[in-house]
Amino acid sequence: MAAVRLLDTSAVAWQRQGIIPGYAPELGQEAAQVGSAYALDLDCDFAFPTYREMGVARTMGVDMVAYMSTHKATWHGGMYDPQESRLAPIQAVVAGSVLHAVGWAHGQTLQGTPGVALSYFGDGASSQGDVHEAMNFAAVMNAPVVFFIQNNGWAISVPTEKQVAGGSVSARAAGYGMPAIQVDGNDVVAVYEATRRALDHARTGQGPMVVEAMTYRRGPHSTADDPGRYRSLDDERIDAGEDPLERLRKRLLAEGIADDGFFAAAHETARSEEEAIRTGIEALGPRPGSEMFEFVFQETTPSLETQANRWREESDHA
Repeated sequence: MAAVRLLDTSAVAWQRQGIIPGYAPELGQEAAQVGSAYALDLDCDFAFPTYREMGVARTMGVDMVAYMSTHKATWHGGMYDPQESRLAPIQAVVAGSVLHAVGWAHGQTLQGTPGVALSYFGDGASSQGDVHEAMNFAAVMNAPVVFFIQNNGWAISVPTEKQVAGGSVSARAAGYGMPAIQVDGNDVVAVYEATRRALDHARTGQGPMVVEAMTYRRGPHSTADDPGRYRSLDDERIDAGEDPLERLRKRLLAEGIADDGFFAAAHETARSEEEAIRTGIEALGPRPGSEMFEFVFQETTPSLETQANRWREESDHA
């Protein structure tokens, strides 16, 4: 969690410095992401992220330079191998990955394999029609999928109570005949236990399940957002609750599991990791222009072939 926190705050600074063009911070959501990702069985499960699951990727052991390459806009979906890492490509379409997760999960049913899909999305995304379609299909087909909602209190600039009817995303599960758990999203242990329970439920053939982690987005929606336009710092302090990292720190100290030396070492390791990732990101060069023709279009047209040949000729003479 310390590594995720430092990398997240550093990524915001990198955007300001021009190292990456954009980033979606997750300050305050570390427990929800780390706790849920730790519950995955990476031998068979698959996680489907949005554009804000850096903490999930870090917890799953994904190469973070490869992951952050998407934020540098050098590779769509990230340079990491989704099949090897068990993390689907980053999805920028709001709620788009929810449909992908259910499709993959249904594939597990058809193949008779034990994998469960863990689908991440926020309270704002829950209002998308894609989520209704995904939940309905998953329930009808008894698909092994866990819908993990990080309810961070805000759909960009609109608070949850003004865009989620009933005030709870997990309450909707009953309409699809699915069980649901609402958990304190700032308690990493509680999140882990709730997610593990949901994954076990799906893995044993009992169908989909919903987990709603109640947390708070302490920073902006993205580096292009100004949260001061729709909430005050006083509102943030009152609503955010206890910091997830401080909460875990107190628990570890109280239970005698860790001491000040442990925390100092964790933060030093996080700093070293952050420096290595920054160096790796800055070393990423531009992608070859030929990828415009090789990866963007499934089938080219005569006009595109002409453009591609002209580009290759000009590149050869450059």
